[in-house]
Amino acid sequence: ETGSGKTTQIPQYLYEGGIGRQAVIAVTQPRRVAAISLATRVSDEKRTELGKLVGYTVRFDDVTSEDTKIKFLTDGMLLREAISDSLLRKYSCVILDEAHERTIHTDVLFGVVKAAQKRRKELGKLPLKGSGHGGRGPPRRPSGLSGGTKRLVRACPHPLPLSRTQVIVMSATMDVDLFSQYFSGAPEAPCSQDILVFLTGQEEIEAMSKTCRDIAKHLPDGCPSLLVLPLYASLPYAQQLRVFQGAPKGCRKVIISTNIAETSITITGIKYVVDTGMVKAKKYNPEFVHVMSKALTRAILPPDSGLEVLAVQRVSKTQAWQRTGRAGREDSGVCYRLYTEDEFEKFEKMTVPEIQRCNLTSVTLQLLAMKVPDVLTFDFMSKPSPDHIQAAIAQLELLGALENKDGQLTLTPIGRKMAAFPLEPKFAKTILLSPKFHCTEEILTIISLLSVDSVLYNPPSRRDEVQAVRKKFISSEGDHITLLNIYRAFKNTGRNKDWCKENFVNSKNMMLVAEVRSQLRDICFKMSMPIVSSRGDTESVRRCLAHSLFVSTAELQPDGSYATTDPPQPVAIHPSSVLFHCKPACVVYTELLFTNKCYMRDLCVVDAEWLYEAAPDFFRRKLRASRN
Repeated sequence: ETGSGKTTQIPQYLYEGGIGRQAVIAVTQPRRVAAISLATRVSDEKRTELGKLVGYTVRFDDVTSEDTKIKFLTDGMLLREAISDSLLRKYSCVILDEAHERTIHTDVLFGVVKAAQKRRKELGKLPLKGSGHGGRGPPRRPSGLSGGTKRLVRACPHPLPLSRTQVIVMSATMDVDLFSQYFSGAPEAPCSQDILVFLTGQEEIEAMSKTCRDIAKHLPDGCPSLLVLPLYASLPYAQQLRVFQGAPKGCRKVIISTNIAETSITITGIKYVVDTGMVKAKKYNPEFVHVMSKALTRAILPPDSGLEVLAVQRVSKTQAWQRTGRAGREDSGVCYRLYTEDEFEKFEKMTVPEIQRCNLTSVTLQLLAMKVPDVLTFDFMSKPSPDHIQAAIAQLELLGALENKDGQLTLTPIGRKMAAFPLEPKFAKTILLSPKFHCTEEILTIISLLSVDSVLYNPPSRRDEVQAVRKKFISSEGDHITLLNIYRAFKNTGRNKDWCKENFVNSKNMMLVAEVRSQLRDICFKMSMPIVSSRGDTESVRRCLAHSLFVSTAELQPDGSYATTDPPQPVAIHPSSVLFHCKPACVVYTELLFTNKCYMRDLCVVDAEWLYEAAPDFFRRKLRASRN
């Protein structure tokens, strides 16, 4: 049952029953914020210091000790632990929480834990999931609404006096009039009845937060004041925690969130949910896998450039019910859906498992590091497309991580080193290449910046001021060098928080960058890698990036647009890039984002000759395929 305390109570019951006395009880979470907040909650309930009996492990942050018996960790971190210990010997029980989300790491963990159980009969496995719609049955249909009208759906079947807010004909967009009507529609509603709004991403959330704050200034007398709180992954953790705290007296919380609040975390006091029915999710486009001739060798199957994008799309019915279930977890509640029932019926029933819609390069590298003999026959919970696995193998071959010995795929020495880094393979390869270009210090900084949620804060109301302040850091060589300049300035000021505030830099995330950098540097030391600096030579840094990101290349076309090189795919420079108003001939990028068009983010200007130096066989074959 949703809200029954499965995640926080079951680990305690197991521990009290003696299961965690000799080994650790692991509780996996799909999201970092959930692992941290749940560990904090359970340690409070056990009246123990966080990191003692109860702790957490997320990427680049480990708050555990030898005394820890209940450990909350992200699914990706447990998968990394399995690389060095595939039998998970330190654990007595593994609880796979939020299993219904079907994240790529959780799906793989099912296979890993199952394999470990065959050799360790005492290892327990317990999947936990929320019901598709909170176990509350179908939506109640208010009278007087036709099929084409925006519909109010109750989150539970209990009677609920809705007064004059019972029926609101909603716009399909989040506009000011809608919220003005909504917030002023029931002034007699108690302040404790908080509101949760689901949007798709940081920019949209910040813009709507500003709108809501403006509305709050002009509410009629008698309406509770509003405390508007954004919630998204890149928000500093201290600000994320504010959503769990009660609102001041006479105030109502309005939490505007991504799908981070859809499952995993419980925010008390939510009475109303507003669901836009949209989500931003990674999508692996399978049609690109076949764009090149089948006669070409496996090594040049299209890798991740142009294949995986971050796209805004409709939620599934399951996700819609999960959102509905956020309302009234403690009492009756109401969910406003900004789509018709006819539209809802066209939604996919279930969310496509992440493993069937994402690039599998990282997972394939991890499985091979665990010495899985054949990734294609691994016991996946849902089988990914063989083409997707072959494309992942192809990219790892291009990165020099794999070799084929007598028909058996094994990791090369550089592949084993890549697997030691808690990074995407292309970023691990960038670090490993950096000594060759005498820029390890700079590359460690850049990769750390890319591995942490945005270090830049861009309040919409101060856009002109932000641009003026940041101008001194901007490099015509691209976003990577610009970020490097910002970090250097941050370091030169002694990591001063006031400097961060003046320059619209997220100080907490920047401190995390420094911690991540230190950890990556330690891994390099353990490998006896030379740590060298380019001493201001940014060309060597860009050469290094070109040699590792060559599969994510785009070239300027005669008409002024851009297209990726393999496979050919129209793309544009994202407005947030420092190169947005520039037209460099050739760039490499680290991410594609699809909204109304396909955008490249985190760009670096490179020379086409560097790309040919990086992978002559790849680009020679690509040219031959183009001619064919």
